[in-house]
Amino acid sequence: MTWWSWMILGAVLLGAELFAIDAQFYLVFLGLSAALVGLAGMFGVSMPEWVQWAAFASLSLISFFTFRKTLYGKIRGGAKGFSDTISGETVNVVAQLLPGAETRAEFRGSHWTIRNTGHDTIAAGSQASIVKVDGITLHVEAELKDIKE
Repeated sequence: MTWWSWMILGAVLLGAELFAIDAQFYLVFLGLSAALVGLAGMFGVSMPEWVQWAAFASLSLISFFTFRKTLYGKIRGGAKGFSDTISGETVNVVAQLLPGAETRAEFRGSHWTIRNTGHDTIAAGSQASIVKVDGITLHVEAELKDIKE
């Protein structure tokens, strides 16, 4: 392929990653590898086509395994101060929930199974504190002000 074909391929791959799809930073390294092969051709490095493709594949794989995880974490990582856990938040309990019992409740627009892992009964219509999340099950305990004697 000509050098400008590699540059176009690199630009298309980078554009697809940045504008069209979220490929989790894989297409960036393919695009950069294609651009590097194109730059080599542009600066006069003459390679047969099979060497160009081998260089493209090698550069892509090396950059995937060397840089992707670190760069993806830095660029697309969580915002500063953002907590990815929901422990400590509250959920509305619509039915009375005895210790060890489960029911369904809506939380953040989704239906969850909630399990009372505390020692106190949670009254219907009260709020419970989320202790931990296990898959789609919220482990909750009664809030101090809502404990029913």
